[in-house]
Amino acid sequence: MIDYDLEYNAERPHLIIPEYGRHIQKLVDHCIALETKEERNTMALAIIDVMGNLQPHLRDVPDFKHKLWDQLYIMSDFKLDAESPYERPSKEELQEKPQPLAYPKSANKYRFYGNNIQIMIDTALTWDEGEMKEALVYSIANHMKKCFLNWNKDTVEDDVIFSHLYELSLGKIDIRNSEEVLSESKNLLRKRNTQGQGSNHKNNKGKNYQHKNRKR
Repeated sequence: MIDYDLEYNAERPHLIIPEYGRHIQKLVDHCIALETKEERNTMALAIIDVMGNLQPHLRDVPDFKHKLWDQLYIMSDFKLDAESPYERPSKEELQEKPQPLAYPKSANKYRFYGNNIQIMIDTALTWDEGEMKEALVYSIANHMKKCFLNWNKDTVEDDVIFSHLYELSLGKIDIRNSEEVLSESKNLLRKRNTQGQGSNHKNNKGKNYQHKNRKR
């Protein structure tokens, strides 16, 4: 009976950056074990060149070589003693947890409006009072109404939209007592349905054209 000496990946040492493969990892391990720093420097440069050829998409990334040197030190578990043209990264720095991002309070409450509405409101706040700003405010309100209807396919009163606009602007845009009337819900819904039907009509027309060509 032949006894095959098989080596399974589960029994091999852990690959720190699997994208480079086991051969690169073995080269890094060999580089660490070299006796003189001159030898380690020479081999480290050779490994960097090979890594660059294996990751050609990184060539367009700023500080391409810097990233490769950082990855080399990471694969050596920060044990490699070689001269780098860049500042050597620390293990503690990479293991440090990032600061949590705080979500905007308004986005949590009225998430269905999206970020663009908030950007438009912030822009409107920078405009001087006048007809242009008033027109922009009511355009934003109409767009908010459309977003609301996309989220909730029902009618919505203008007063609700005006109140939401007041909250999202932190009380700086107040048209709650306005007698201006926004676009009717059915018109906004009709526009959305018309756009959907138009795209479907184009798709069907394209399919019919392809079907006729096949028959020929």
